Amino acid sequence: LRRIDRRHTPGVKLFLGSSTGNMLVDDPKTLEQIFGETDLVIAAHCEREEIIRANRQHYLDTVGAEGLDVRYHPLIRSEEACYRSSSEAVALATRLGSRLHILHISTARELSLFRNDLPLSEKRITAEACVHHLVFSDRDYERLGNRIKWNPAVKRLEDREALRAAVASGLIDVVATDHAPHLLSEKEGNCLTAASGGPLTQHALVAMLDLAAEGLFSRELVVERMAHAPARLFDVDRRGFVREGYFADLVLVDPKRPTLVTPASILSKCGWSPFEGHSFGHSIAATFVNGCCAWRGGELSQERPEAHALTFDH
Repeated sequence: LRRIDRRHTPGVKLFLGSSTGNMLVDDPKTLEQIFGETDLVIAAHCEREEIIRANRQHYLDTVGAEGLDVRYHPLIRSEEACYRSSSEAVALATRLGSRLHILHISTARELSLFRNDLPLSEKRITAEACVHHLVFSDRDYERLGNRIKWNPAVKRLEDREALRAAVASGLIDVVATDHAPHLLSEKEGNCLTAASGGPLTQHALVAMLDLAAEGLFSRELVVERMAHAPARLFDVDRRGFVREGYFADLVLVDPKRPTLVTPASILSKCGWSPFEGHSFGHSIAATFVNGCCAWRGGELSQERPEAHALTFDH
């Protein structure tokens, strides 16, 4: 970590609970070393692994594998698993003075770990919520099944409402997608075998703007949580703002033209969306990447933007 190229490294990602892939890091000595050695942002997926394993075994013993549909997912990857892991990460970061960013907050209980009485630039511990945790709740499992299976799990309606309020109040600093475009074939099975994750990049902004239209927060706050705050948090060089001398990464939104999500309209190569059949009140009119039009009028532009690697001003 001391020899890392800081100019090309936004931070350090840690899985304190296992998710897709085998990237779990939960050894206390290893975590203490990582938290103590770097002043880069430590971005942590927090779920306590032994709680998940105990819950999994409990429901296998009492319900059986055949009965474990996706409605058991938030009971296995439970509120307690999330809170215990997040609280331990916050305690470790506080003790060592680490710069910690907890990803995918999914419970109301975890919000007690964060502050909203400081500007982002002065916070040492920050939090992210994902669009799916702000839109869906456990009431949607019956209708959407494994299509809304994520890690951490989509939880209760009360959790969703608390997360929405936290975005507005500043307890949540960043809103992200956790975009994971699994094939539908990979999403088949029970809550133990179906892949967790889904495609969200295409509809994240219009989903958040619809929440703003409901009066939950302002459109300006959507821009703050999805563009300004991530750029500040990771010290992204000349991005995230409309400013002279910055890269022109822009999205033009039509607030009067609805977006109906159909299979034909889905851009992700996985070919599906948890929003299929839903109509958003906004649509994306155009996108610009590095000053070049990449998308306009429902089609990719013939003008292909030149790619630039992100750099960071740590």
